[in-house]
Amino acid sequence: MGKVYLVGAGPGDPELLSLKAYRLIKEADVILVDNLVLGVTQQIPEGKKVIDIGKTAEKHKFSQDAINSLMVELSGKYEKVVRLKGGDPYIFGRGGEEAAFLREHGVDFEVVPGITSAIAVPASFSIPLTYRGVSSSVTIITGHEMEEKEESESIDWEAIANLKGTIVILMGVGNLAKNVDKLLKHGMRAETPVAVIGKGFTAAAGIVVGTLGNIAEVVTKEKVKPPAVIVVGDVVNIREKLM
Repeated sequence: MGKVYLVGAGPGDPELLSLKAYRLIKEADVILVDNLVLGVTQQIPEGKKVIDIGKTAEKHKFSQDAINSLMVELSGKYEKVVRLKGGDPYIFGRGGEEAAFLREHGVDFEVVPGITSAIAVPASFSIPLTYRGVSSSVTIITGHEMEEKEESESIDWEAIANLKGTIVILMGVGNLAKNVDKLLKHGMRAETPVAVIGKGFTAAAGIVVGTLGNIAEVVTKEKVKPPAVIVVGDVVNIREKLM
C-alpha cells in the first residue's frame, strides 16, 4: 500500500504554497485536484498523472463517496498519492472525513496544512481579521448548510449574532440573504460592516462593501459570484486605514 497525502494548496496563489506541499506535488505519482487549487496547477510537472475531481454547488464530477474510494484504490497502485485541496484540508474541505475513511480502510495518510482562504483572501484586500480594540476573536462558519439540516441546523445563529469579534463566512454567496436575515433576527446591528470578496487570488478578484442591512442587495446588484469570502464585523472599516 502507498501513502495518501491530504495537501492544502492554499488560496490559489502558487507562491503561498508551503515548501512541503510544493515538494509533494513534484514527487507524487498521481494527483487528485479540486476546483479551488487555481494557479497552483501551474506547479504540477508536465506529464504527471492528474485526476480532476473538482466539485461545484451545481455539478459534481465525483461524489464524495467516489473520491474516498478512489483514494483507497490509488493507494494500492501508487507509492505517493496527493489529494490537492484548496485552502486547508481541515477547514470546510472535508479533509477530516477523508482522513477518517482512509484510517478505516487501513491506508496510511498524512495531512499537510495549507493557508485557508478565510484568512488569506481578506488580508489580500487589506482586511485584518483581528485588530486591537476592534476585534480579538474570529469565528469561521459555513454559509452553505446541507438541505437535510434545515430543521435542525448545526450553526447556533443566536450565539454567532452575539459574538463581539469577526465572523467569516465561507461558501455563503448563494444563501447570503437568508444568513443575513438570521443574524439580524438574532440581534446583530443592521449597521454592522460587511465585505464580500469574490474570486480571491485570481485576475477577476473583487470586493464589495456594505452593511448587514444592505449587503444582499449590493451583492445582487454587483453580480458577485462564488467562490467568495464574506467578512462581517468592524474590522472591515480598518481597510480604509491600510489603503
